[in-house]
Amino acid sequence: MTANVLQWVLSELAQQRRVAVATVLNTAGSVPGKTGARLAMSSSNKDWVGTVGGAGLEHRVLQRCRELLTEQRRPFAEVLTYGLNKGAKGYEVKPLDSLCGGRVSISIEVMIPMPHVHIMGGGHCGEALAMTLHSLGWSYSVHDTRPEFASIEKYPHAIERSSIAISDMFEGESASTMGRFSDVLLLGHDWAEDQERLLGLLTLFNLPGATLNGQDYPRIGVIGSRSKWKSFEQTCRKQGLPQDLLDQVICPIGLNIGAQSPEEIAVAVVAQVMALHKGVDPNGSTWRQA
Repeated sequence: MTANVLQWVLSELAQQRRVAVATVLNTAGSVPGKTGARLAMSSSNKDWVGTVGGAGLEHRVLQRCRELLTEQRRPFAEVLTYGLNKGAKGYEVKPLDSLCGGRVSISIEVMIPMPHVHIMGGGHCGEALAMTLHSLGWSYSVHDTRPEFASIEKYPHAIERSSIAISDMFEGESASTMGRFSDVLLLGHDWAEDQERLLGLLTLFNLPGATLNGQDYPRIGVIGSRSKWKSFEQTCRKQGLPQDLLDQVICPIGLNIGAQSPEEIAVAVVAQVMALHKGVDPNGSTWRQA
């Protein structure tokens, strides 16, 4: 059972979904779940697998997992002790309406997936970005219509490599499948290609209430100036894409640290992704992303 639960957790994390994992740490007396029993709940529709023993105990644990996944707060781990008797007393013991009479401590940890960045444009900035991402242990994929700029030689650690036409690339994708990426960054050598990519992405995510936050759907970032973005924005509006969706796109990408070289730009972009991923304001305060 434990192996199945952990495999499921890894598969959910690979889809950029947060997961709450509850584990029975220790027990005393008569309890429904034994030490080491686990259950896990995903932020995706609050699906769950495994068990910590069933009955009222499991109901309480599942409810707490839902709360932690919804709150998206830190710290992401806690230990709860339950007395399986409605009259249970003691320091930090939560009584349950049960006749078992035992006592059980359960840890609940919310696991957050590491970023998986889709680099769309495999030129100098893309290559520098890939090296920085790999040094952090993060995942990346790459697409460039020029095969030599999406090769295994340039991107040896890429999860996915593609050089197909942009129109063909989006034929096999949906908003759901693109959820495997935390961020999609448009770094193309040709502004027309980046515009085509942007139109394709926003068409996929043009859904009621779609949030490009790296959790529900990937964040989208575009390299370039504000004047370039104004041009892209006008084109997207002419294609019928809503302003509230366009307002979620990040352009220009990267923290303003005076970056000029591809390597410096990579540092600025990764720092921004890290701040968004961890919910930290680079100016010094902690914030929560909607």
